[in-house]
Amino acid sequence: MLTNSDLLNFLEEKTDLYNRSSFIETDPVSIPHLFTDKPDIEISGFLVSAFSWGQRPTICRNGMELMRRMDFAPYDFVMNASSRDYNAMNGFVHRTFNSADLIVFIKALKSVFEQYGSLEKAFIPPDTSSRDKVKEGLTAFRQRFFMTEHMQRTEKHVPDPLKNASCKRLNMFLRWMVRTDNRGVDFGLWKAFSPSGLYCPLDVHSGRVATKLGLLNRKANDWKAVEELTANLRTFDPADPVKYDFALFGLGIFEKF
Repeated sequence: MLTNSDLLNFLEEKTDLYNRSSFIETDPVSIPHLFTDKPDIEISGFLVSAFSWGQRPTICRNGMELMRRMDFAPYDFVMNASSRDYNAMNGFVHRTFNSADLIVFIKALKSVFEQYGSLEKAFIPPDTSSRDKVKEGLTAFRQRFFMTEHMQRTEKHVPDPLKNASCKRLNMFLRWMVRTDNRGVDFGLWKAFSPSGLYCPLDVHSGRVATKLGLLNRKANDWKAVEELTANLRTFDPADPVKYDFALFGLGIFEKF
C-alpha cells in the first residue's frame, strides 16, 4: 500500500501526464472545443456529455454528427429551430439516447436559456449560500430542465444525486465548465461555482482504479461513492480535487491499471 505522500506524488504525476491539450483529440471534450462562444460551448458540451458512455471514438463521432445536424451552430439551432428543423434530428441515436430524447433536450435547453439566460445560471441552486452548491445545483437544474413537456423515459438521461445516482456525466460536464488551470482541456467558463466544490466523475473504470489505490471502499458506483472518493481527493488538493479525475481516468482507460 502506498503511503499518502507516495500516493499524492503518483496522482500528481498521472494528472500532469493526461491533463494536457493532447488529451482533447480523442475525448468527448473535443466537441465543445470546436467553438469559442460561451453558449455554443455550453450547449455542445452539455449535449455530448449527456450521451458520454460507451466507446470514446463512437461518442466523439456521434457528437460530431450531432453538431453537423445543428449546422455547427448549436446555440442558434436551439433558440431558433422550427418543427421542420427538428426533423434533422430524426435517426440520431447513441445507445439508449435517441432522437426523441434529443428533441426533448433541445426544447428544454431553449426554455432554460429563455428563462435564465445561460446554462450556468440554471445550475445555481435557489439557496446561493448552500454549503453544497454543486449537489443542490444538480438537483435544481434537473427540476428546471424538465419543466417543459417531456417523455418520462428521457428523465434517466439527467440523473439526480438525491436519488443516489453517481451523476458521472453531469459531474464531467461541470468539470469542463468550472475548472481552469491553463492546461487547455477544461474551459473555466463558469464563475458561479468553485473548483473546490466539484465532485469527481465516477464510473466503472475510475471506480476500479480508486478502489485499488485505497481511495474508495464503497462497492456501488453511486452518489455516496462519489462523495467518499471526492472527500479523499480533497485531502490531497482541497482547492481542486477533481483534477485527479485525469489520473484516475488515464490509469483506467489508457493503462488498464
